Amino acid sequence: MSLPIGIRLPPCTRADEVAQLARRAEDLGFAQVFLPDSQVLWRDAFLTAYAVALATDSIRIGTAVSNVVTRHPSVVAGLTRTIGEIAVGRFDLGLGVGNSSVEPVGLRPSRQDDLRAGVGVIRASLAGETVDYGPVSSRMRDPHPGVPVLLAASGPRNLRLAGEIADGAILLSGVSAEAVARSRGLVEAGAREAGKAPEDVRIIVSAHARVSDDIERDARVLKPICAGIAQHGGQAALRAAGIEIEVPVHVPEVYPDLVHAEDWDLAVDVCGRWVSDADAVRFAQEFCLFGTPAEIAAKLDLVERAGATSVFLQHVGSYDLPRDLVEEVGAEVLGVPAR
Repeated sequence: MSLPIGIRLPPCTRADEVAQLARRAEDLGFAQVFLPDSQVLWRDAFLTAYAVALATDSIRIGTAVSNVVTRHPSVVAGLTRTIGEIAVGRFDLGLGVGNSSVEPVGLRPSRQDDLRAGVGVIRASLAGETVDYGPVSSRMRDPHPGVPVLLAASGPRNLRLAGEIADGAILLSGVSAEAVARSRGLVEAGAREAGKAPEDVRIIVSAHARVSDDIERDARVLKPICAGIAQHGGQAALRAAGIEIEVPVHVPEVYPDLVHAEDWDLAVDVCGRWVSDADAVRFAQEFCLFGTPAEIAAKLDLVERAGATSVFLQHVGSYDLPRDLVEEVGAEVLGVPAR
């Protein structure tokens, strides 16, 4: 497998336990671990990233993603410096609008201008430059320049923004070759407008994955993911895949939200109101890596040909570690025997 494959590890348990699984992923040949950030749902992403850095030797570590709303940009810069000093040359700062961090505490996701400004502050701080904070100016002592900034994006405006201001784009718009190529084109357009070489911006594809010999049986677990994308402005991407759904902004039966539901079976049943079984299968085919090891490997090859520079896998669920996915993909897709 020439395409680097990463794995998302939600900090849903003690940091040392997450770090142990990250070490196992490293041993199995995974290229990167990504840690999502939500102070309500999980343990702290940056503290967990520090534990992972201490437990591993070579695997890349990233946030997927943090934000500049619940964390002030100067705080993000300080955390990034601290991890970057331990995981030298292998930490990526992934940022986004902050949905799962901001919504549970009644805040609004970042607007594009806020995200652009936040990235500017973080970069300048890590470079040791003086930054203006309203009436005062400050600079970081012992800066740590050079940490790549990744931006999560799905819509056209944020994909262009990722090309403009980031070192890489985390694509949330599916794993079909057409979707990857379309998103890559928007990222590259943003890079060119900023005077950057498009090939210097990494294209990182995020995908829910499961090793399965029966996609029709297993795809229904994806209904909350599909519905959640529709809730957050992803109707155009779904429509391009042949999925026409309308989902209410609030679904009070499911806590805390559709994508991070505590009772997943309930969320699947509730989302059946809007997402049919056929929609779920279509979603699995266009947006996810569901299938046999050979089918997953074949789709990864197509994703790479469409311009992805790496892929990271997510399991369905927020409150358990993806131990089975790590072992199955490591043994059957990356080719390292499971133990």
